[in-house]
Amino acid sequence: MELLNTAPDDEVTELLAALSVRSSVYCLSDLGAPWGFEVAGADVAKFHLVLDGGCWLRLTGTAPLWLDGGDLVILPRGERHTVSDSLDSPVTGLDQLIARHPLDGDARLQCGGDGDRTRLLCGGFTLASPASGTLLALLPQVVTMTPRAAPLSAWIGPVLALAREEATTPAPGAQAIFAKLADVFLTQALRTYLTGAAQAGLLRPAPSGDPPIARATALIRDDLARPWTLQALARETGLSRTAFAIRFRAATGESPIQHLAKIRLSQAAAYLTTAEAIAARTGYASNASLSKAFKRHFGVSPGIYRETHRHR
Repeated sequence: MELLNTAPDDEVTELLAALSVRSSVYCLSDLGAPWGFEVAGADVAKFHLVLDGGCWLRLTGTAPLWLDGGDLVILPRGERHTVSDSLDSPVTGLDQLIARHPLDGDARLQCGGDGDRTRLLCGGFTLASPASGTLLALLPQVVTMTPRAAPLSAWIGPVLALAREEATTPAPGAQAIFAKLADVFLTQALRTYLTGAAQAGLLRPAPSGDPPIARATALIRDDLARPWTLQALARETGLSRTAFAIRFRAATGESPIQHLAKIRLSQAAAYLTTAEAIAARTGYASNASLSKAFKRHFGVSPGIYRETHRHR
């Protein structure tokens, strides 16, 4: 078949074209406050899509993350984590919770108290691609997507409405529909992150030939909000500041602090929800410091960047 579009593929298109996201929906949870559950760590990527309400996600080594209705969170490496309506709510292992409140015929879990209700679509996924290991290695510890991001707001609303309708009115084939909808959300979340990463030149392979430097780049990627300094990174790798800086530049072509700024700004470009949330989650002390650094790196302010990509 002759291709009508002969434009060369970009890095993100090539990655996504070779990728097949295969979702498995574990359960549709309808939870009344107070509630909380813990998901055990496993070597399977996991996700939670908030259909209604809101909840807290907690993961060892990171600050608690609030998720609103429509938000999707991905844990590419499947670490142990907890989800709850409040940071003070008691938490039960998900397997124990399901044992006490067996899923119905449509894989729906209903439990909790008499307070505000939250509906979650929870599951896992695999990436069927020869490059899936490389792609997962590029991703941070947590990837989020929100319907409030300007480039997504036009189409994500109707898709989210369909998911809510399926959750409200059980029908034959609901599990298959949920899995397909999850595929769409997950692919878009990966696309959003990879677009920002490509713009910052982060889709190059990790410097695996130098284990201390590979460890440093992984630490930066997985904990962007930490106030990293050259000394702190060198200490984590067991190298002196001078040796670390020299080996880092040799492996990546840039200084550790330049690399840190590039990753933070690529994440900010991928998020672009509200400036305050972006600044905090990408390690900037204030809106003003993020805006200044963003404009220096991308040549435009965050607001102009958002408007440009909305029209695209």
